[in-house]
Amino acid sequence: MPVPKAQVLLASPEEIEQQFYEALQQADLARLMQVWADEEEISCVHPGGPRVVGAGAIRTTFEAVFSHGAIAVQVERVRRFQSGDTAIHQVLERVLVNSNEGQQSAWVISTNVYLKTAQGWRMMVHHASPGTPHDVQGLAADLPTTLH
Repeated sequence: MPVPKAQVLLASPEEIEQQFYEALQQADLARLMQVWADEEEISCVHPGGPRVVGAGAIRTTFEAVFSHGAIAVQVERVRRFQSGDTAIHQVLERVLVNSNEGQQSAWVISTNVYLKTAQGWRMMVHHASPGTPHDVQGLAADLPTTLH
């Protein structure tokens, strides 16, 4: 069931992020596309993939991803930075994947960039890269959030 526009319009960066991950977990393309800004330069990088720019291209890539079903992703840690109308979240994602050895965890390190627009907070960038257990230590929740 699509999320009502009014709910998305009044959202904070944290609420938009929650909507994004819930849409991934439910393979809900309409809901997922509602979190994106109405800007030509929105972009997405899937783990190991190229940079995809624009709503149409992003929709197409997620249609392909969802053709294999929902994504069993859990947010493990988030580091947040916000200045004015921009919020940047560094996210450690644990994705459950099925293998010959049974269900295993794969780690993904993502950077989500949000912009406060006339329509409310919206996602501008989702950049996901494969991670390793070593990378997990780099996103400790109690570290200060300073961008260089």
